[in-house]
Amino acid sequence: MSKYIDGFALPIRKEHIDEYQQVAKQVAAVWKEHGAIEYCECVGDDMNLEGTRSFVNAVNANEDEVIVFGWVTFPSKELRDMANAKVPNDPRMAEIVAPLTDANRLIFDASRMVYGGFNTLV
Repeated sequence: MSKYIDGFALPIRKEHIDEYQQVAKQVAAVWKEHGAIEYCECVGDDMNLEGTRSFVNAVNANEDEVIVFGWVTFPSKELRDMANAKVPNDPRMAEIVAPLTDANRLIFDASRMVYGGFNTLV
């Protein structure tokens, strides 16, 4: 079986990146408990290459935001599908992500996130 990857990119306001990082560490642990073999999130640094569309444009980022690019690796698509069914229902997740999704100070806006599932090619 080939590995399967879920990839994503999203904007986070620079002032909230430390808080986001703390939440992402906890989220990573939950994903790994449910079958992920790798969970990685990175903060954009060099986001422009002439002649290409950038992640900044793809997620409609503002100047006060950074791009977070991440991926979750699974042994197979079947195990990824099982994890995707279990993680949202894990009772810890609501508490873990609450600081990011508080309507009074929304840090994470899923409508601006780009996401996809990928079969490995190389």
